[in-house]
Amino acid sequence: MLTELQKQTAKAVVNIFETGRAQGDYGRVTLLVGDSGHLTYGMAQTTLGSGNLYLLIKAYCAAQGAAYAGALKPYLQRLADIDLRLDNDMTFRGLLKDAGADPVMRETQDNFFDRVFWRPSAEAAAKLGLVEPLSVAVVYDSTIHGSWGAMRDRTLAKMGQPSAAGERAWVAAYVKERRNWLATHPNTLLGKTVYRMDTFETLIGTKNWQLALPMTVRGVRIDQTVFDYRPPVPVSAVDAATRNLRLTTPCMTGADVRALEEALVKEGYAINVDGVFDAGLEGALKSFQKEYGLVADGIAGPATRMILGL
Repeated sequence: MLTELQKQTAKAVVNIFETGRAQGDYGRVTLLVGDSGHLTYGMAQTTLGSGNLYLLIKAYCAAQGAAYAGALKPYLQRLADIDLRLDNDMTFRGLLKDAGADPVMRETQDNFFDRVFWRPSAEAAAKLGLVEPLSVAVVYDSTIHGSWGAMRDRTLAKMGQPSAAGERAWVAAYVKERRNWLATHPNTLLGKTVYRMDTFETLIGTKNWQLALPMTVRGVRIDQTVFDYRPPVPVSAVDAATRNLRLTTPCMTGADVRALEEALVKEGYAINVDGVFDAGLEGALKSFQKEYGLVADGIAGPATRMILGL
């Protein structure tokens, strides 16, 4: 069994392959001409062409608190139908990118890629007797990238079962077989992805079968700090009930107006404390703002409230 750190390291390696970032890129939208997967999205780049993008967005739309669920739900049927016109639907692509900042989308992707790709990969590796962390990472990468089954069968035909050939020898042969397949594939885009196998060959060459840290993959360092990092959550803690107070018709009233009046009285201004924002309160407020070097607009906004201690 892999430790949690080894599991996260394996995922980080593949994330780098897919998005150039060890943590992945939750909002990454990619479209390459000639890519059979068509539009790809998320931390480990799931595809429209495979139908997996539909499964991801469906799960997100069903999640409680999904900020972009309402905007994305109308696309579900087109995703299910693998409507390739979505490749160039810039509104849809923009929604995907924006949704990547939603903590609910991040959690959905974490769970989705674990459920749909990592767990099946780990089980497939175990069935072959592949138990070393690097071996499982190789299987996971091929599951994410595609064609694990075909490359497995080619390697089995040449090497036999890993139990007979030896796990490390079998995995090394698999990586070599897959690299040759990628390099000579009729889709020239796949030839540009041989760096994946080159990385695994380097790890095999250094005998890092345990995925020990630190390591550098394609110029990106993976160490403990990668897994301690938590993406920022861009949510405001400002009380939605807090309003900017100003002179209006009819006049603003309420406890917040009264608190403003009381604060100005403490500052020495002679005004009625009646909870009504009238012309007298506006005048006192402008004088206070001018005294403290604020914009004297008579509006009790964040800066004015802070100086008044509100």
